[in-house]
Amino acid sequence: MYRTLEYLRGISDSDVRRLRAAGINHTNQLVHKTSLEVDRKRLSKRTGISTERLLEFAHQCMLMEISGMERHLQAVRRFGVETIKDLRAQDADDLHRKLIDAVGLAGAPRRSDVQYWISQASALDIIEEPEPTPAIPVVK
Repeated sequence: MYRTLEYLRGISDSDVRRLRAAGINHTNQLVHKTSLEVDRKRLSKRTGISTERLLEFAHQCMLMEISGMERHLQAVRRFGVETIKDLRAQDADDLHRKLIDAVGLAGAPRRSDVQYWISQASALDIIEEPEPTPAIPVVK
């Protein structure tokens, strides 16, 4: 879904200006420009926004791509779901129960909706995580 950059949690006006100057006007463009680590590094050099911050924005954009989840995104984040990988690791019944407890039965999604979100997470996992930095051996 196409959302303006202002929908991203924690994005500053300065970040929005720099991304727009780089030709990125909405979340769908941002996720495509930040999916790969090499692209995040390139965009970081152009905008001055750190690769870590761009990765965080990419994860947020991907969660917004989950059909029907946007309305419940804030509640889902309270349960530690910040990435597609986090969502994929959830048990649908458990997450559904937590959502009912958090927002009430009338406001909670159906169990089948939560199952659908998790199945979508498997198909949408396109963000390349940074390679772990190898430990530098300490010479004593």
